[in-house]
Amino acid sequence: MRIAFMGTPDFAATALNALVQAGHQVAAVYTQPPRPANRGRLTPSAVQLRAEALGLNVRTPASLKGEAEQAAFAALDLDYAVVAAYGLLLPKAVLEAPRHGCLNIHASLLPRWRGAAPIQRAILAGDSETGVAIMQMERGLDTGPVRLEGRMPIGRETTGELTVALAEMGARLMLEVLADLPGHPPVPQPEQGVTYAHKIDKAESRIDWSLPARQIDRLVRAMQPSPGAWFDSGGSRVKLIAAEPAPGGGAPGTLIGDSVAATGGGGMAATGDGALRLLTVQPEGKPRMAAADWLRGRRLQPGEPL
Repeated sequence: MRIAFMGTPDFAATALNALVQAGHQVAAVYTQPPRPANRGRLTPSAVQLRAEALGLNVRTPASLKGEAEQAAFAALDLDYAVVAAYGLLLPKAVLEAPRHGCLNIHASLLPRWRGAAPIQRAILAGDSETGVAIMQMERGLDTGPVRLEGRMPIGRETTGELTVALAEMGARLMLEVLADLPGHPPVPQPEQGVTYAHKIDKAESRIDWSLPARQIDRLVRAMQPSPGAWFDSGGSRVKLIAAEPAPGGGAPGTLIGDSVAATGGGGMAATGDGALRLLTVQPEGKPRMAAADWLRGRRLQPGEPL
């Protein structure tokens, strides 16, 4: 197949690698322009870095709405465009330019979690499984028919861990579809069960200790590695990198159990229902550390607020 690849983060770079290794002709790679990172320095996307390493033609338009960009895309004379977490809306002219349209690797079991943050939303909601849909794109938000689907259970993975697993699954499923298009006809999505995975707002990452432990645990895993779930302690922000539900109770947000200083243990925080064992934290301006070490430094006693 002669294709254009359109994607931006590491999730998409996995699929780009697979397409090149499978021998598909990648006429151009579209990715979002470099963004400020690393103390404001403009940084290329993971897809741009991988595409350049592979010697591919890279294009980084800020938008695809202009006639010149659309004409340049059409001039590629494509069989398909393969899209994975690109981050830009594809206008009608772009969707219709390839002979067989555009295929999207979407990290959810459509129609559940259409939209920008399907992996985080699945973890936050406590879903028992997730997966990947290879979708024939149309103008609606992730409304197109699905050619192939893969499923996997959700255990105690973080967003980062699930992203790696789903990226590998998506790359494999996309190759299956491209290898046998007639064998994977597009099937319309069900009308029932539609949910939307709205983009994560940083305000959502603050921990509310009055919530149940199991819900806070999901928040910690969903916000890892970015933006990171956090709470305020002594006037500074502390990210909670890893934790797990545990039996116990007390005033929400207080330390419970034996004194960490006396036992050398990890320490638990009371929540609105149950407790949360703190495993790894990152105090503001400091590297990650064992929660027990941080608690000993804070000299907190049982019953005191974190």
